[in-house]
Amino acid sequence: MIRLSLPGNRRPLRALCLGAHSDDIEIGCGGTVLELLRRQRPIEFDWVVFSAKEETRRDEAKKSASALLRGATGRHIALEKFRDGHFPYIGGEIKDYFETLKRLPSPDVIFTHCRNDLHQDHRLISELTWNTFRDHLILEYEVPKYDADLGSPSVYVPLDRSTVDKKIRLLLKHFPSQAKNRW
Repeated sequence: MIRLSLPGNRRPLRALCLGAHSDDIEIGCGGTVLELLRRQRPIEFDWVVFSAKEETRRDEAKKSASALLRGATGRHIALEKFRDGHFPYIGGEIKDYFETLKRLPSPDVIFTHCRNDLHQDHRLISELTWNTFRDHLILEYEVPKYDADLGSPSVYVPLDRSTVDKKIRLLLKHFPSQAKNRW
């Protein structure tokens, strides 16, 4: 396996994590985030959840991101209130928000949804990521779900058992509102 080498050795690594819904980043690349933090390299995160409108989901997202990012050199968590399930219909508003992300310090790596995701909200976030950040390292993550749209990833981040267990513990602890959903 070829090891992924990320830039920024002389300064903290900057990562931008983008998720359509409150638990997408944690499910899709939470293990990768934990692995980056485990390596004890200084790393700063900008964490953006686009649909965290409902108070319960908003609280879960905030607590989860705070717990997952414990140990980061810096973190900025943005919980937005775009309407869940309607992203393609409000794409202009979301595109405007993406333009504001350009004003953040330039990320070394961006984590976003897989562009072939069948969920319309996930797919739009991915499309706008590629449209907005054309000269950045972008790594897509998958959110395993019921519609079987998983592709053939070209990058895997190997996780040891303790990292996988920690990711699962954090998900179960911080997103109890989702336990009743079959997905």
